[in-house]
Amino acid sequence: MEIVLEWVWRLSDALVQFLAQPFYYISIILIMLQYRRQVHLERKLFHIRLHSWGRQTWSTVLGGLLAGIMVSLVSAFLGTTLTFNGVILIWAISIILLFFRVRYLCFAYSVGLLGVIQFILSWFPDFELAGFGQEVLIAIRELNIPSLLALVALLHLAEALLVRWQGAAFAGPLFYEGKRGKVVGGYQMKSFWPVPLFLLIPAQTTGSLLPWTPFFGGDAWQGGFSLMALPVVIGFSEMTVSTLPKNKARLTSSRLLVYAIALLGLAMLSGWWSPLTIVAALAAFGLHELLVWYSRFEEQNRSPFFVHPQRGLKVLAVLPGSPAEELGIKVGEVIYKVNGSPVNTKEALHSGLRMNPAFCKLEVLNEQGESKFLQRAIYAGDHHQLGVILAPDDNASVALRLKPLSLLELLSPRRGIGGRNGAPKGTPKGATKEATIGSQKSAEGSTLDR
Repeated sequence: MEIVLEWVWRLSDALVQFLAQPFYYISIILIMLQYRRQVHLERKLFHIRLHSWGRQTWSTVLGGLLAGIMVSLVSAFLGTTLTFNGVILIWAISIILLFFRVRYLCFAYSVGLLGVIQFILSWFPDFELAGFGQEVLIAIRELNIPSLLALVALLHLAEALLVRWQGAAFAGPLFYEGKRGKVVGGYQMKSFWPVPLFLLIPAQTTGSLLPWTPFFGGDAWQGGFSLMALPVVIGFSEMTVSTLPKNKARLTSSRLLVYAIALLGLAMLSGWWSPLTIVAALAAFGLHELLVWYSRFEEQNRSPFFVHPQRGLKVLAVLPGSPAEELGIKVGEVIYKVNGSPVNTKEALHSGLRMNPAFCKLEVLNEQGESKFLQRAIYAGDHHQLGVILAPDDNASVALRLKPLSLLELLSPRRGIGGRNGAPKGTPKGATKEATIGSQKSAEGSTLDR
């Protein structure tokens, strides 16, 4: 009974620490702003709203809570040496990186960078600064980089599972400027999860011993243990024009899983042999950037999927609660005939639906090219296209040009989206496009071209 009460007391103390820190609330606000920006893009492009940024936020908060419980339990057996100054330091680096690109709000970058800085400082053991600078140096030198990198690996493992679970659910359809200026359909996939961690760390004073010996920490655990709260953010940002969002989510999840296992192995090896710490630190953000580059390279060299075939109209998205959803039309399928009439253009689709204003019969080709026949009554107030968003045609007037999203653009959903002729103010004509496609770590921005 005393052991149970002790654990309850320590958990309560860690919970108070967690609620007193502003970082968890800041992360939820940033996530909320990102989802609000996505809804604004949907309204700008399609004049409708496919998602609710409030529902998205709460869903990801719940997912992050479950991930936090899982990572906290597993990390207890690894052991993490971290001080409150270390928490402040990691978040300070993350926020600084955030000003360069939003996707850098990732502990793979901040912990990896701190590992490199600590390695450089090890060459100059006598180097000191005055006042606050010296406190920062001490905090950096005291960081247990191998254990923190192991924690980063566990977070990416949780992220891989969340991407598999929720990654495709909030994907937003967009029109992109593809190769040779042709407009193609695609999806921007952004999901973020605020993760509350409760880390088991060696206590500075005597206390109860753990019933097991954590991998990291060594003799430090003989003095007892305590709990420390650490709020973090995990997430990913992907763009896909070559496949369905669910397929892209599965592929990203698998790659993140490989990254997490590789990083965890390097972190544990560096805990056993310290010279490998710099290798693990460089791998933390180096392999991460490799994932970003390869995903971008892959998308640029594959044929677009959301383009109209020679016969029929490709479905880019289906509105929730629409007649199309009731009929069972899926993303990526092709509307081949409407009321017996073949359709190749939006105008032909509208004409086919007007042939019988009270009822419609559809022939739709699924992903395998097999026909399925659907029918439904049409009621007043139904969407004029039954609630389907079609892939763009040659007459599409609006397309997205992706570019890195800054913190200022995140705070203002209209910044970088509006402007004269749909392009952001101050954007030079013919500016270089960059579609940053990553398995993390926050979304990239978009500009509209008309």
